[in-house]
Order: sequence, then C-alpha cells, then structure tokens
Amino acid sequence: MLGAGSWGTTVAARLAERIPTTLWARRQAVAAEIAGRGTNGAYLPGHRLPAALRSTSSLPTALEGAGLVVIAVPAAGLRHVLSTAPAPLPGTPVLSLVKGMEMPTLKRPSEIVAECWPDRSVAVLTGPNLAAEILTGHPAASVVASSDAELALHLQALLSEPSWRVYTNDDVVGCEVAGVVKNVMAIAVGMAAGLGLGDNARAALVTRALAELIRLGVRLGGAAATFAGLAGVGDLVATCTSERSRNYSLGLALGRGERLADVLRTRRTVAEGVTSCRPVVELAHRLGVEVPVAEQVVAVCHGGMSPAEAIPRLMGRPPRAE
Repeated sequence: MLGAGSWGTTVAARLAERIPTTLWARRQAVAAEIAGRGTNGAYLPGHRLPAALRSTSSLPTALEGAGLVVIAVPAAGLRHVLSTAPAPLPGTPVLSLVKGMEMPTLKRPSEIVAECWPDRSVAVLTGPNLAAEILTGHPAASVVASSDAELALHLQALLSEPSWRVYTNDDVVGCEVAGVVKNVMAIAVGMAAGLGLGDNARAALVTRALAELIRLGVRLGGAAATFAGLAGVGDLVATCTSERSRNYSLGLALGRGERLADVLRTRRTVAEGVTSCRPVVELAHRLGVEVPVAEQVVAVCHGGMSPAEAIPRLMGRPPRAE
C-alpha cells in the first residue's frame, strides 16, 4: 500500500488481517508510529491497527516482492511517487484508491499509472467510503472497477467481508470521473451549509451537482448507469452530507468565513477537491460541458471570490429546462 493517509491506512489495515501487507508512509515518523505503536495518530486518531500490518518509509522495501500494489497517495503527487519508486514485477496488478485529477495534464489516476507502469492491469476502488467507519466495521459498500474482469473479481473476493460489500464494474472512466467531481461538489455544498442557506439549497446543489457529474462523465465515455450507483450517487451523498468528509468540512469552514489558506494550514489530510476543481473545469470547457457549480468552487478557492458572492452567480443564471 503506497500512502498512509486515512484511506490508505484503513484499506491496508483491512487487508493485513488476511494477507501480508506493507504500508508505505512518506514520512518516517508515521511509519515508525505504525510499526511501534500500532496507531496512525496523524490521520486516524483513536484507532488501533492490526499487529500484522507492516510499515516502512522506503519505497523499494514496500514494493519488494509485491503481488498487488495499492495506491492511495494524493493525485498531485501520484506521478512523482510512481516515477521515483522501482516498478513492480511485470504482471503485478495495481489498485488505485486515488480520487483526483492531475494538473496540467488533466489525467485520471489510472491513466497516470498506465503511463508510469505500463503493461499492467489496473483497477480502481471507489464509493461512499468514509475511512473511519470502515475501519471500525460499520456496514459499507464499494465498487471495484477494471477492464480486466478477472482482476475485478479477484479484488472483490479479497476486499469483501461481512461489513464491507464490494461490487464489480467495468466502467473505469465513469468511476474515476465520479470520484473526482464529487469532491469538488462537496466543497460547494459545504459552503452553502456554512452560509446557513438551509436544506432546500443543499438538496438543490446536490441534485445539480449530480447533473454536472453525469454530463461530464458521459461526455468522457463513462456509462450513465455508473453515476446512478455507488460511484456516483452513493459517493456524492456521503461526501456532501458528512462532516467526516474532508471536502464538505472544508467548504463548511469557507462558508463560515474562514480563509482557505488558514483551513489548509491546520489540516494534515488532503481535500482533493481544492486541487481537482481547476482541471475538472478546464476539461469541461474543452469538451463544451456546462459545469456552473464547479466553476464557482474554482472562483472561491482560486479566484478570490467569497462563498456569499458565488450564490447569486448560480441563482442568476438564465432560466432553462431541467
């Protein structure tokens, strides 16, 4: 497992109970804490990790002899990590947990993996998966997507357990686009909540966010049915309603008047929507897809606009059919 944030650590912990698992942490202090204390206080405070979970800050050590590589690093650093790491053995499958998009290439995580480590089967894991709840065994469902049906079935069997139901899908594009866009939309919904705009506004934003997600995802080649499932509606609902969601909670803070730089300075975890909103909007513009909600997230996060100023720009758009 490459990446010892909350989600990477959670999936590594679940896997370690079944197969030998090594978790790579970028910071040596994090790796040492996991190895010595069985905790990752920076990302999962208050949670114990399995004693069987190994950890290291050495990429070569983590990848040595790996039969499966799982990646959970931020999208912005994904290419650097893969380019720095020794390539796994030929034929070693890769599972991406990354929900972001690279700037300025506008590449999805699976595309970056294919460029850096070619000729390997790649799958993605997505869905409404708040890390702490899965780590504690609360019921949850996910989807693993791959064009390699055999790999998808293998990973389904590997990850599934009584409290974690895993489905398969062959729509990698749709699943990855949904995972990127929902983070951007969660910031918008969080801002509306922080401004105290009410439940009607939240419901309207989530609904219109889904419309943007579907328009862009289908235009990129995703299947419409994917966005009605766990990768689309499921992840969007969880990310736009839970204060455990990094992107929603960041939007909430912005709506309450906090500055983005101050919010980011106090957090260890990465809110992918902050960096992904610009490539999402740029890609949509290239394809002629309307994404007004995402545009306002860019305007607030990177254009100096306040959340309160963004609302009239959405509400004042010309009337149209739904």
